[in-house]
Amino acid sequence: MTLPAHLSRGRSAEDAALAYLQAQGLIFVERNVRYPFGEIDLIMNEGKKWIFIEVKYRQSKQFGGAIHAISRGQIERLRRAANHYMQRNHIDAQCRFDVVAIDANDINWITNAF
Repeated sequence: MTLPAHLSRGRSAEDAALAYLQAQGLIFVERNVRYPFGEIDLIMNEGKKWIFIEVKYRQSKQFGGAIHAISRGQIERLRRAANHYMQRNHIDAQCRFDVVAIDANDINWITNAF
């Protein structure tokens, strides 16, 4: 089965983000965690800190690029999903929210994005 083009690009962007973050020393935990009220693209650890990551991909920086494609609604859904994930898994630790914005082949990692 072949994925639709927009899904395969999204998966490729997540793969690139994951490889990039692992090269920076983060430890992979889980990906594509979905709840009815939100989704988490990547979950990683840095020491004892949990990091919830939104990956955004755009083919170019035209119209502001990937970083400007994140809406307030997406941020709120990610926060709710992360809170639910931590409660469900009995995690009592610091966490942060990062964004990996990929424009064509340019990766921009924003820590503590919101």
